[in-house]
Amino acid sequence: MARLLFLGASVTQAPAFRYARQAGHHVIAVDADPDAVAARLADAFEAVDFQDVAEVASVGALYDVQGVLAVGSDRAVHPAACVAEALGLPGIGAYVAELMTDKALMRARLQEAGVRQPAHLVLEWPDTRAGRFPLPAVLKPADSGGQRGVFVIAEREDLDRHARETFSFSATRRAILEQYVEGIELNGIVVVRDGDPSLVTLSDRLRPPGLGFGVGWIHSYPSSVPAPGLESAREAALAAVRAMELRNVIAFPQVIVDGADEAWLVEVAARIPAGQMADLVSNATGVNLYEIAIRQSLGFGVPDELVAPRFTRPVAIRFLTAEPGVLPVGRVDAIGGLSEVRASPGVLAADLYFGMGHVIHPVQVDADRNGYVIATGDTPAHALSLADAAAEKLVVSVEVAQVS
Repeated sequence: MARLLFLGASVTQAPAFRYARQAGHHVIAVDADPDAVAARLADAFEAVDFQDVAEVASVGALYDVQGVLAVGSDRAVHPAACVAEALGLPGIGAYVAELMTDKALMRARLQEAGVRQPAHLVLEWPDTRAGRFPLPAVLKPADSGGQRGVFVIAEREDLDRHARETFSFSATRRAILEQYVEGIELNGIVVVRDGDPSLVTLSDRLRPPGLGFGVGWIHSYPSSVPAPGLESAREAALAAVRAMELRNVIAFPQVIVDGADEAWLVEVAARIPAGQMADLVSNATGVNLYEIAIRQSLGFGVPDELVAPRFTRPVAIRFLTAEPGVLPVGRVDAIGGLSEVRASPGVLAADLYFGMGHVIHPVQVDADRNGYVIATGDTPAHALSLADAAAEKLVVSVEVAQVS
């Protein structure tokens, strides 16, 4: 079995670590946080910032790793590609990784390829003049993730109000202002083999109202989008993957289908996404994304039988959040009911990302998702109703009613 180097050891990487070790691989992990949640799940852990390519490459050389992986973290994609290049290992390449993690470069490449996408404007700090750019729009950092610094700009004053925070999440002090497209957002999972993309799933990505509008707090499969819209989304997802020159990787295109069944490419990532998407794919189709990613990191081919769905069944993932979710806001002092949640009808899996003393915040970024319930049912709507009913059985109390 192989020695695998993972960049990041947060709760997001934990399932990949567990699968890799169960499959007999040796897991080496790096993370700047010496107390990273998943560090204890690795065979070896080094408290190294994964953005420091030279240091991470030294760790890889020390352990004589055979594969480098970025799972669930967009920030890890470019350094992982650079480390793989430095060690002479398979990867997507530093140049392609830069295109995949810089939204301004990505938008330019997609535009060159003729992929339908929202109109956009690149802003550089401190110049936030947007001219006559039509509103509403979405403001986001050019090189960040996790919905940090993402805001709806409904009026010109909103841009002034949110610009400083948005730019603070960009290492290059740039932001993207892009057209707000009304419609149903879809998560795509595409396996790319030697440049040939295969679409595995398209699932609905539902979002809460308010400041957390960008957070996916429900995933639902199969999608509710009518067949013409799904076909448009499929074409957009595959066109985006080809435009970005991806060769051997799992790609994560996000698409919005509008009321005219036209698909708009929001963005595309080169990694297994966070947010339990690997669980959605495995529970809905039987396709194991971790196995595919590991094989690709080692330079092995991926046979058709690992990519083709073995079955199809409705699946819903309900994330556990503060209002409008079931969790209270504050510092946790008691947790109960998780075993009842897991034993509920239709529930396939459920877990928490937190323990005693954790602070639950209002929903604004992906990190404000505090756990999940995965359920199946006769239809996606039925699966979601079962997940919601199960989530209601969780009992969490907090010390304070409000946390700033």
